[in-house]
Amino acid sequence: MSREHRVRQSLFAIERALRESPFWQVVPPEDEAFNSTEPFSLDTMRPEEWLQWVFLPRMHALLDSELALPDELSLLPYFEEALQGSPEETAAILSHIGLLDALFRPETSDGAAHDA
Repeated sequence: MSREHRVRQSLFAIERALRESPFWQVVPPEDEAFNSTEPFSLDTMRPEEWLQWVFLPRMHALLDSELALPDELSLLPYFEEALQGSPEETAAILSHIGLLDALFRPETSDGAAHDA
């Protein structure tokens, strides 16, 4: 299975986890919220809003356009700190974010991801 396919499956898993949580929103943030220049739009959006309305669509757009994916990705540390909720509400989301991050770790010559 290609890396792109694994990334897409991971994005779908994050979306499913969001939909099954109290964080899923049916109405997007106000247009002005999307104009942020801060990382994670932290000055205009809550973490789960950025994940749902910015990150997931942008990653799908990269895949759909067959454009290069980021060389590195490390979302989990931010979301472990920023995502507010009970463990029952956040566990699946954090788990799937961690799995996505793992797809962007450097690989050894045998193709297995490793920690630096």
